[in-house]
Amino acid sequence: MKAILLNKAGSIDNLLYQDIEKPILQKGEVLVKVKAISINPADVLCRAHEEFLTFVLGEQRPVILGWDIAGDIVEKAAETDGFELGDAVFAFLDFFKGGKGYAEYVAVRLDLLAHKPANVSYAEAAAITMCGLTAWQPLIEQANIKKGGRVLIHGASGGVGHLAVQLAKYLGATVIATSSKKNREFVLSLGADQHIDYQATQPSGAAQKLSDQTGDIDFVLDPLGGEILDQSIDVVKENGKIITLRPTISEEIKAKAARSNVNLAFMASHPTGKDLSFLAGLLSNGTIRVHISATYAFAEMGKAHTQLETGHTVGKVVVTL
Repeated sequence: MKAILLNKAGSIDNLLYQDIEKPILQKGEVLVKVKAISINPADVLCRAHEEFLTFVLGEQRPVILGWDIAGDIVEKAAETDGFELGDAVFAFLDFFKGGKGYAEYVAVRLDLLAHKPANVSYAEAAAITMCGLTAWQPLIEQANIKKGGRVLIHGASGGVGHLAVQLAKYLGATVIATSSKKNREFVLSLGADQHIDYQATQPSGAAQKLSDQTGDIDFVLDPLGGEILDQSIDVVKENGKIITLRPTISEEIKAKAARSNVNLAFMASHPTGKDLSFLAGLLSNGTIRVHISATYAFAEMGKAHTQLETGHTVGKVVVTL
C-alpha cells in the first residue's frame, strides 16, 4: 500500500511517499480503506518541528502521521462485533501511538471507531474528528454550560472554533466569537450572537460592549494562548473557567488567573468512538456543519500542510484518496 513516511521533521519535502505492507490486524481491530484524511495543526507541528514530533511520537523513526480518517472496513479481526465488512466509518486515531493515518489502509481499534451516516461525506466525517472532539469535550466536561450562559470562543473561524460555536449554541449558550473582520459573516452564520474583530478590539475591551459590567463571561475556549489567553482572564466571571488548547501556560498567567479566582487549565481531546457517534448524529441531522475550505489529493499532502501553515484557514483542510 502507499503511505507517507517521515524520517525527520522539517519541510514538506520530508514527507516521503513509499510502498509498505498493509497493517496486520490485532484482536479488536478492523482494517479501514481510507477515503479521506483531515489535516490538523498537530500534523504540521509534528512534521515541521523535531522537538514536537519526539514529544508526541517518541524517538522511533520513520513514523506515519495522521489522526483523522474516514473510509470503509475491508477486513476484520476477532472481537469486532457491531462493525461489518463494507461499513463506512470514521475515527480519531490514538494521538500518542503514531496515528498512521497517512496511508491507504489503517488498522483501527473498535473503541475509536464510529459509523459514518449515509448523508455525511467521507471528507466531512474525517474533518470533524479531532477538531470536533477538541471543541465538544471541553464544553461538556468542563464548561457546565447552562441555557443563556455566556461563552467566549477565540479563533472562531478555525477548525476547532467553527465547530465550538455551533456546539455551544446547541447547548443553549450565548456565544461571543472572535475572528478577523473578513470572517465575520461566516462566524455569524454559524450562530454566534456577537462577533469581535480580534485585530481591532482586544477581548478585555470587548467586555465593555457585552454588558455594563466587566467580567460577565462564564467560559472561554482558547486555541491561541499567549496574549489572548492573558487578556481573556479579564472578562471571565469569578469562579468562571478558561480551557486553553495550548499546553504551555506561563507562570505569570497562572498567577493572574489565581488572583482573579478564574479556573484555568489546559485540555487535550481524547479519542472515543462514543463521542464521535454523537457528533455524527448532529452532523447528520443538520444541527452542526463542518466547513471544508480546501481539498487536496493524497499526492498533494505537502500542499495541504502549506495551506494550514498560513494560519488563515477557514474551517478544515482535507486530503482525499
